[in-house]
Amino acid sequence: MQGRTLLSRSASFRPENLGPNALHLIGNLCFALFVIGVLTFTIIAATYQPEDPLLHPSTKLTSFLISTSNATFHADDSTAHTGDDFLTPNFTSDASSVITLSDIRLSGDENSKSVATDGDEATQSSPHAVCADGPIKCADVEIFQIMMRAAIEFFSDIHFYRFGKPVQGGDDGMSCDMAWRFRPKNAKRTGFYKDYRRFEIARSVNCTYSVGKIGDYHTGINARKKRKSTKGGEVKHKGAPDSLSEVVVPVVGEAVNDTLPVVESESKFRSGKYLIYTGGGERCKSMNHYLWSFLCALGEAQYLNRTLVMDLSICLNSMYSLTNQDEEGKDFRFYFDFEHLRDSASVLDQHQFWEGWNKWEKKDKLKLYLVEDFKITPMSLAQVNDALIMRKFGTVEPDNYWYRVCEGETESVIQRPWHLLWKSRRLMDIVSGIASKMNWDYDAVHVVRGEKAKNTELWPNLAADTSPSALLSTLREKIDDGRHLYVATNEPDNSFFDPLKDKYTTHFLDDFKDSWDENSEWYLETKKLNNGVPVEFDRYMRVEVDTEVFLRGKKQIETFNDLTNDCKDGINTCRTAS
Repeated sequence: MQGRTLLSRSASFRPENLGPNALHLIGNLCFALFVIGVLTFTIIAATYQPEDPLLHPSTKLTSFLISTSNATFHADDSTAHTGDDFLTPNFTSDASSVITLSDIRLSGDENSKSVATDGDEATQSSPHAVCADGPIKCADVEIFQIMMRAAIEFFSDIHFYRFGKPVQGGDDGMSCDMAWRFRPKNAKRTGFYKDYRRFEIARSVNCTYSVGKIGDYHTGINARKKRKSTKGGEVKHKGAPDSLSEVVVPVVGEAVNDTLPVVESESKFRSGKYLIYTGGGERCKSMNHYLWSFLCALGEAQYLNRTLVMDLSICLNSMYSLTNQDEEGKDFRFYFDFEHLRDSASVLDQHQFWEGWNKWEKKDKLKLYLVEDFKITPMSLAQVNDALIMRKFGTVEPDNYWYRVCEGETESVIQRPWHLLWKSRRLMDIVSGIASKMNWDYDAVHVVRGEKAKNTELWPNLAADTSPSALLSTLREKIDDGRHLYVATNEPDNSFFDPLKDKYTTHFLDDFKDSWDENSEWYLETKKLNNGVPVEFDRYMRVEVDTEVFLRGKKQIETFNDLTNDCKDGINTCRTAS
């Protein structure tokens, strides 16, 4: 009987019941796993606190927050992003604006499209007048047409958008200077460029004209228009553009007028509202840190509809200086486009401001509102009517960093106005000059070596992968033989790359030292800006120019994307860096 009872209790294990029971058991297990997963996810979501990127070392700030690529040149210790990096090519003129040979009206042809020009139209004259003996009349339409056609034919890798009226060139009377606005074909970077060159004009015995020679970049100095001085000091509170149609793009090559704004009158100073940041831990930090904080201050000033009082004297971090020491007294205008900032936002140099404040504060009963806690939000200051709001920062890091003002609830209210901050157009003109010397028809490779190549623990393959033989093997599959190849590198000995010369015409930054030597436009203009004291072409400027020339190559070969499988920031960091 006991055997029968045991057998009856085991009825569920009969063959006909095994299938349904197994399905039921599997269903219970799956449900249990689902419940456990939900509970685990809920606990993690409730307790996990992500690492605060703004408390990273200062060199990580900008790259973490705004980098959109794992490209080599977005390394944390290189140059900082600026607003012109985020402009897209569709902000510029479309293909219909490009001037081609067919658009240039030949003498007597009334059916061709008129060409866009700067300034007055060229003078229409008779063939006899053009053919007269003596100096070439550069303003004659025939000469203008010949010069335009020669430029379009000679510079086949750029698109022309506007030509300036030719003017007399040298004293020989047989040369003309002409300027034009252009963009490289298939340009990946937004903006226009301006060049002006000297054309040697040949006149035959039967009175026909031709261009004998076109000079080098920026040789046509008589065609370079000087910018009119812009008055400063008038308080114009300008915010971000309301639409894409208001977005402006850089024009590299135009004469730069970055004179400081001035206080025009007591009445205008008295009617203004101002914001100033003082103290803090920003001095001598990386350029990424400086910009992240500066744009926070500028964003708050725009939110409050106030003029930002700024210190144009910045401290260059030792990583960028030639002395390996922090260097005070560097002018903001050496590195950034102050003309664009001044004309697009309401800013005032602090020396100009304090001069006016000390002169009129008591007389006009101007009041100062002091803020010493970064937790006091811009929103709470919106109703302050005092002439000056001063944010004063202490000495304890990181609470004395300016960017702390834009954290927390402020982050969704204050938008950093990246569009107001561009790279120095003087530096960008060096970039344009270098690219022009390669006729904008070159490929580029960035080769990181230096200390990283020596550190085999973090970068075990970098030295071997960037050796001349490895470079030749890799580049053979990516770049055609005989091409102009710009090599951007931190390798101090350029002869290291001599084996590449068998396949390519190689170029390095130091090949173009005349772009910043004592006879260059950059040297003379920055010296004048610096009260007659020569300005060093420091490491930040070098990397800035090296980076931008690289980015204008038709093909761009990166170190950590294309040459090696090592991670940019060291072993096992590739996933984090991306």
